[in-house]
Amino acid sequence: MDLLPNSAPLARKLRNTLIQYHSVGDGEWRMAKKTKDATVWRKPSEEFSGYLYKAQGVVEDVTNRIVDHIRPGPYRLDWDSLMTTMDIMETFDENCCVMRYTTAGQLWNIIAPREFVDFSYTTSYEDGLLTCGISLDYGEVRPNFVRGFNHPCGWFCVPLKDYPSHSLLTGYIQTELRGMLPQSAVDTAMSSTLANFYSDLKKALKT
Repeated sequence: MDLLPNSAPLARKLRNTLIQYHSVGDGEWRMAKKTKDATVWRKPSEEFSGYLYKAQGVVEDVTNRIVDHIRPGPYRLDWDSLMTTMDIMETFDENCCVMRYTTAGQLWNIIAPREFVDFSYTTSYEDGLLTCGISLDYGEVRPNFVRGFNHPCGWFCVPLKDYPSHSLLTGYIQTELRGMLPQSAVDTAMSSTLANFYSDLKKALKT
């Protein structure tokens, strides 16, 4: 088990990595799924043998409220159908923490419940916000869970120029689920999970 990292350099490195993903040209992405709420693309990850996923969609709400629903805090557990528990293990400042959360089984439990411990950081980006995270090897693994690992991931949320009450939400996710899993099952689950994330989020914001 690692000690907790120094938060400032990790936050800076994480932000720079996400901005780098955000600048990748359209030609490098391959479409994985399209729904009325979001489009999901993927490309081979440079961090592990799986994929880096990109998801994008317009959400009818202001940036701050959307990000408050995504980042660690009281809202996320209420609406995210995949997340079953979440607790803040350490807080560095109001925008920076370490959280532990668990996810439900997926694909008729082909993918068993997972546990993650993530460093999370929220910061300004252009006219909006970026909330990002990376997994840490920290804390004991709970029984009956497989410890997964999130390579650098995050959500950019910026107001639409002509419709400031609407926001463009773009996510970059590369989750290593670990355990003995067929890659095709992981790919199916990731694309569906990201598309569902948008529809669940939109429903939550309307309530």
